[in-house]
Formats: sequence, structure tokens, C-alpha cells
Amino acid sequence: MLLNLNHLHVKSAAANAQSVVETLYALLEERQIEQSQFARLRIQLDWIQYKQNFRELVSVAQTRDERGELQIMDVHVDTRQVVPGCLRQELLRALARANGASPEGPDSDRIVLEDFKTFRRSVGWKFNSLYWRRLDDWERATGKGYEQALPGGQSDGHLQEAIDASVTEFWTLLHDMESKRQLPQEIFMLEIGVGSGARCVLWLNGLLNMDRQHGTNFYPRLRMLLGDYSLATLEMSKPALKDHEDLCSFIVLDALNPLQTLSFLRHKILHVHSNNMYDNLPDEEVVRRDGRLYWVYVRSYVPMNDAVRIATTYDMTVEQIRPTVERLLDGNPEYLGDHERGMGFWMEIWNAIRMEERLVSLEEMDDSPFPQGLDAAKLEDMLEDAPSDIRFHLSPGAVESFSNTLPLLYPRGYLQVQDIFVTEFDQYRLGFHGPGKLDGSIVNWVNGALLRKVAERAGFDVRFEPFKFRKGSKTSILYTTQRE
Repeated sequence: MLLNLNHLHVKSAAANAQSVVETLYALLEERQIEQSQFARLRIQLDWIQYKQNFRELVSVAQTRDERGELQIMDVHVDTRQVVPGCLRQELLRALARANGASPEGPDSDRIVLEDFKTFRRSVGWKFNSLYWRRLDDWERATGKGYEQALPGGQSDGHLQEAIDASVTEFWTLLHDMESKRQLPQEIFMLEIGVGSGARCVLWLNGLLNMDRQHGTNFYPRLRMLLGDYSLATLEMSKPALKDHEDLCSFIVLDALNPLQTLSFLRHKILHVHSNNMYDNLPDEEVVRRDGRLYWVYVRSYVPMNDAVRIATTYDMTVEQIRPTVERLLDGNPEYLGDHERGMGFWMEIWNAIRMEERLVSLEEMDDSPFPQGLDAAKLEDMLEDAPSDIRFHLSPGAVESFSNTLPLLYPRGYLQVQDIFVTEFDQYRLGFHGPGKLDGSIVNWVNGALLRKVAERAGFDVRFEPFKFRKGSKTSILYTTQRE
């Protein structure tokens, strides 16, 4: 048996590790665990910082060969949920389920919402898409805006000091290019994920003020492109930008492939910016073990206690929950009879959803799970300096968006992304980096280490800087420029 401590919360780590080991040895002595199974156990002690997440106290991720022989069994324990006396029952329950030996039946304690599939195709991500499509409905139902659900109650990207620093960086680049006669007549800038337009208007105000202070004339030459996949979001942002409307173009844009819409601006955009967008793009988790890659397949479910409570509240049987969820994800909350009732069901289900896991080797997968431009050989090369045993995010949505944005950059242009990044592969062994639930959406840390490798192959350099404008912020700022 191997015991991995995947966090640095010192006060709880020692006591919880000892409790897990003592409980496991007691179960072994009682022959509740077979010796052959015990030898293959890898206990992962995680500290899940997201109060809302998809994990129960104990969960199991495993894989078996074609003969049904156990190959990997990872038992994940969320040490944040551990309380005295709870581990024995939870470990027994999770191991019995993994072995197909649950006495009440394999799914007696839950309502399953889907079959096992890759994470980005799961019910969880469908709920995430529903949230962004119906953000106005969610905000009205909860009585608070999206930013109020963020740490600190606001987006780091909207802090005035951060915006001032961004404006100064851009103005300095324009001034230098102008002095060297390199600046084009039209200065293109792209904001991906415009939101309410609040950041963009502050940024444009800042550039206009810099022009006035220094006697330059960059602002009138600016061509501000505001891109979002939602036409409704773009329309919502227009009033905020009315004072700058002559400079702005509002464009329906797929964040995964900006180049598809903006191919006519290839190599022409001087500055591309996004804020807290990469961490909400489709994601996958991958396990590297003994030289092989395994994808984490998930199956969403509602624990039976929650299912009974929700079914009682909304006058349905527990068996009706799955088809009701499917209709919700295909349509909108109104079909439950009235809007308020539908929103209540949506929020209750979202809070209750958990995910069980299964590891599937790359060879067993029917379709390629890699984002555009990446394959198994390239990924292995990129993992050359990574730990041999590691569980990490593939960040396919971020990789695709990143790769399809780089060709838009002017030779001296740069991409600036404010988000939560894992900047070195080894950090995955020192903490939990998602998935978590952020209000009605999913949040994952972005594999910045992988993005750096992707950039190097494309002839670009990536650097990360800490976000210094809010104490305790987990945000980093990614800068990407063309290699000289």
C-alpha cells in the first residue's frame, strides 16, 4: 500500500494520515480487505479547498485489465471532511462498491444521471453550459451577481490597480513602436469573454487618460474587438461601452477557436486579453502511472438521501429525477410548471451532484481525447520533466483556445491571460486544483505548464507573474510573446 499526502495543511495532515492508516490496517486484520487488494491500494489524501465540489469523503478510481484483474486502485480521501469515527464505514462502503460487492446492489445508494464518460462530455459540463446560457436567470434566483460568488466578492480583473498596470504596459509598447515607426495605423485589440463590459470600459478610460497626459494620439486609432459566444452577453455589455462605441466591434466568437472568426486579422492584433475564462473551458483529468496514460472517466449521480429530499420537495419519484434532469439540460427551467420552481430544482440538483470515477487507458478509448494539435507522442515529450506518477489536468479547452489565438498576434503583440494556473507539473502533487463548483459553474485550475510547452513548439515564449493587486489572490498573469 502507498500513502500519498497531496496537500500541505500541516495541522490536519498528520492526524488524518494516522487515522487512515490505522483504519486500513484494522480492516486488513479483520479480513475486510484482501491482502492482494491491499498491496495495490494507493491512498490519496486530498484537501479540497472548494466547499462545493463533486467528491464524497471517500471515493475510488480504478482500472482493470481485459481479464478483470485489478491494475490500479486509487482511494481518495478528502481530509477536510474527516471527522472522528467516520472513516471505517466510508472506506468499507467505497471499497465494496469498487469490488461490486455492495450488499444492497451497485446503485442502491444513489440516482445515476449518466454512463461513464470523459469529464468534458459529462452531465457536469452540461450543467456548466446551462449556467452560462441562463446566467441572468441564476443571478435573479440567487439574488447576487456572478462576481459576488468569486473569492473576495469581485473579479481580480476589475481591480483598478490591475487595469491601470495593464494600460501602462500597452501604452508603453505603443509608444516604443511609434518611436521606431513600427506601429500600424489601426491598433487592433481583442477582449475574449466581455462579460458586463465593466473591465473594458475602465481599460478604455485608462488609455484615453494616458493619451491626454502624454500628448499621444493612440486612443482614436484603437479598434477594440469584444468577443463572446453569447449574443445576449454582447448586447448586455453595449450600454456600459456607449462612451467608446465608435471604437468597439461586438463579435460572436467561439472562445475555443477565435481564429475561425477573425482569420482576416491573422498577425494583426497587438493585444489579446481574457480574464477568468480559461478556468471555465472544457477540461479532462489524466493519470500517468507506470509509463502509461489513463483518462479519468466520470459518472454523475445524486446521493440517495439528497434524491429522496429533492423528489419529495418537487412532487416526483426518485426514478423521475434523471429524466427531469435530462429535460432541464435540453431546455430551460420553465417546464417544471413555473420558473421559480424550475430554478429551485436546478439549484438543488447542482448542489447535490457528485461524481464517481473510473480510469480508462488510452488504448481502450474509441475517440482521440486530445485537443487539436496534441497527440500521445507530443504529450509524452511535454511530460519529460514531469513526475512519473502524477494526476493532472489536460486543459483541452484552454489548449485549443490558446493555440487558436497565437496566430492572431502581431509580431510584437502579446496575449495576456489572468486566471488560476498550475505553472509547474510538480504542483499537482501538492494540492487539489479542481474540479470545484463555483456557484452554478465548474472551476478548474489551468495547466499552465502544458501551455508553456505548447507555446514553445509554436515559437512563442510564456511567462507567469503573480497577481500583486489583491492580497491572497490565487490569480496569475500569463504573458505570451513571439520568440525573437
